[in-house]
Amino acid sequence: MSGENCKEKNSGCAGVFVFAQQVDGKINPVSYELIGRGKGLAADLGTIVTAVFLGHNIETACDKLAHYGADRIILVDDKALEVYMTEPYAQALCEVLEAYKPEIMLLGATSIGRDLAPRVAARLHTGLTADCTQLDIMEDGNLLMTRPAFGGNLMAQITCPDHRPQMATVRPGVMQKANPKEDARAEIINYDIKGLGASVRVEILDIVKKVSKRMNISEATVLVAGGRGVGGSEGFAALEELAVALGGTIASSRASVDSGWVEKDRQVGQTGQTVRPNLYIACGISGAIQHIAGMEESDIIIAINSDPDAPIFSVADFGIVGDLKTLVPALTAAVREITNT
Repeated sequence: MSGENCKEKNSGCAGVFVFAQQVDGKINPVSYELIGRGKGLAADLGTIVTAVFLGHNIETACDKLAHYGADRIILVDDKALEVYMTEPYAQALCEVLEAYKPEIMLLGATSIGRDLAPRVAARLHTGLTADCTQLDIMEDGNLLMTRPAFGGNLMAQITCPDHRPQMATVRPGVMQKANPKEDARAEIINYDIKGLGASVRVEILDIVKKVSKRMNISEATVLVAGGRGVGGSEGFAALEELAVALGGTIASSRASVDSGWVEKDRQVGQTGQTVRPNLYIACGISGAIQHIAGMEESDIIIAINSDPDAPIFSVADFGIVGDLKTLVPALTAAVREITNT
């Protein structure tokens, strides 16, 4: 590509590419979600899904990408890619895309994806739609990218008809990953890029990792979420007791995060994370559309609220009108009695 539009130049752009994000050799779950949706897009286009895998000493993790549906893996293994840094990763991804000219390029809307995607798009002179919640192929073959706009009050549909690749970042938890097939195999292409070390312009002296005592809300099967109605951080202590008894963890609405009652990584909604637990218990959450968009695909939703007209009841499978301070401890005690914990 080198800044040229491959569609206009008739250079045969084809394929759905996915950036397979990894840290310390562990693949981020959003990569599997992107491969899962990429398979559907590829089927509509009559093409394959390729995972672009950047890092160092990560070849053993390629099998997992194949198990989740990658038809082909382009592996760039280089010491300069051992730890994520913007410049070497951007150079490596651009060179792969310039060489293979995909129709579509998808990245997770993670901190890494949000840093990498705009830089790659700018270098390739193409468009980028950020934080997508839906991807579809239109009748004309273009990618229709849907994302929330104006604080989630409307959904914008965006296309990039004149430039390739069509690029999008996708929110973690939005797309469904396929069921893994242990016997699945993918073609692995070892792609060598010369001079990546010269692009390293930052020296990393130390990496300090924060170890969270709570499980990631995007991976939890049970979430007990609190909103403004919880009343404060002490109210979340009661929610956590219920969550632990159920084998889950706590989550929250934006109002609770903004009030400083819980950490940002607990937030569910359009400005937080999208979740799909087996059980979602919404406590003191009114049910703003921005929050509902992040949890409405939960298998079972139970809403507890003192307001019988709260919008959250419209999406709940079961609703309880009452006082949280009484109901939550009673539920916790009942669960403990049943589970003998």
